[in-house]
Amino acid sequence: MDMAVVELSRLQFALTAMYHFLFVPLTLGLSFMLVIMESIYVITDREIWRTITRFWAKLFGINFVLGVATGLTMEFQFGTNWAYYSHYVGDIFGAPLAIEGLMAFFLEATFVGLMFFGWDKLSKRAHLLVTFMVALGSNLSALWILIANGWMQNPVGATFNTDTMRMEVTDFYAVLFNPVAQAKFVHTVSAGYVTASVFVLGVSAWYLLRGRFTALAKRSMTVAAAFGLASSLSVVVLGDESGYALTDHQKMKLAAIEAMWETEPAPAGLTLFGIPSMKDRETSYEVKLPYALGLISTRSLSGEVTGIHELVLHAEERIRRGIIAYDALERLKVDHNDLTARATFEQHRADLGHALLLKRQVADPRTATDQQILTAAWDNVPNVPVTFWLFRFMAGLGFFFIGFFALAFVFATQRRFNVRWFLRTAVLIIPLPWIAAEMGWVLAEYGRQPWAIEGVLPTFLGTSSLTVGQLWTTIIGFTLLYGGLAIIEIRLMLASIRKGPEIPSTGSGAGTPSPSGSGYAPIPAE
Repeated sequence: MDMAVVELSRLQFALTAMYHFLFVPLTLGLSFMLVIMESIYVITDREIWRTITRFWAKLFGINFVLGVATGLTMEFQFGTNWAYYSHYVGDIFGAPLAIEGLMAFFLEATFVGLMFFGWDKLSKRAHLLVTFMVALGSNLSALWILIANGWMQNPVGATFNTDTMRMEVTDFYAVLFNPVAQAKFVHTVSAGYVTASVFVLGVSAWYLLRGRFTALAKRSMTVAAAFGLASSLSVVVLGDESGYALTDHQKMKLAAIEAMWETEPAPAGLTLFGIPSMKDRETSYEVKLPYALGLISTRSLSGEVTGIHELVLHAEERIRRGIIAYDALERLKVDHNDLTARATFEQHRADLGHALLLKRQVADPRTATDQQILTAAWDNVPNVPVTFWLFRFMAGLGFFFIGFFALAFVFATQRRFNVRWFLRTAVLIIPLPWIAAEMGWVLAEYGRQPWAIEGVLPTFLGTSSLTVGQLWTTIIGFTLLYGGLAIIEIRLMLASIRKGPEIPSTGSGAGTPSPSGSGYAPIPAE
């Protein structure tokens, strides 16, 4: 096989997925912040909250459109660039994607128009319901996507069918309530809520620094501070739940994140700092927090966290058992009624995927040498320094956001909206939650390599029959297209922020709309 095709296919999907994920977190978080703001408007009947909701809804709409456009492109790649992957696991993977399109996406698309154009046609409560349905649709969309992705990380509720030679669903309930998918969903949406909170707080701080639209800015900052504090705490707590899920389902990813080469006596310590080396297969200059990793990953003082070397030995054993399953499967292809081969396959079917790792080195895994088997076992180890540092930067940002929002909440409750160093900081850190989210996404996907489906299908076997030239052409095309869309998105967002909110002009301020509803004036300071 041509590994250049594999790596370029991975690069293209990574670029499109990471670009799409620039829009997803803001959509997830801003949608529910709109619900909060509009709920305050419905409860208080104060016109300024209607103005606030409509202003942030305009920014939500710009982001929403780009998110939909880039998401569709990414889904098409499963057919164009990952054809064998789609054939092999499409029975399972396709179901959540189809439900996402039929239920969540249509739910969003149906109500988003009513949200933007129904302000003067619906009652206050009816419009609030519409806004809630948009937020629900956005988050349901994320749920079904993460159910699909969670299955890739922990392929439950499915089995290999020797008649069709592909994976098929046996228990959709298990797929739906996959513990890895559930942990990923709550962690991802909480990160989206943090992203939206930082965005709203940062834009509000920018207005306050310039003395513009201060009534909107102060109220928006108060909502963002409270919502952001709750969300940032949720991210850290639910990140702990994700670590617990790794202990049971992705032991190698957890060991790589911690650069834990050897199994330690329970409870293992958490490495705060170290310099891991793939060449030397050790971590130098370690600084550890005693017992912390054992408590986080096993919820006990006696649970063991397995090290990389021991996991490699376990992988080698599974590869050898997988070769037996592969041999039995080849015999079943010749004679489907071979009962001996079927019994042998059923005994070792769980390890079939590990034998497929050998196809990177030999066409027939049954001919692999001991050295090739050992090499394939070490292929199970992702790039340890990359996963190690990605996690620490991401976790560090997570704890930073807790402190930042706690301070923002204190200032907001004390009505201290003139602390200029804090306002400047709020503007400067706007990009940070996007950086943390992208780090988290790369960590989740890069950390499970070499698997497209953990323990089932190696990534290098899932590609389509494409050429290097075709892949470079599409990569360049997508880069240019998405670069242009990024410029348009940023210009539209900045233009909307500079223009600020619009309210019906009145003679007495922000309280009552003009009789015609057509006049507009800048929102007053208070």
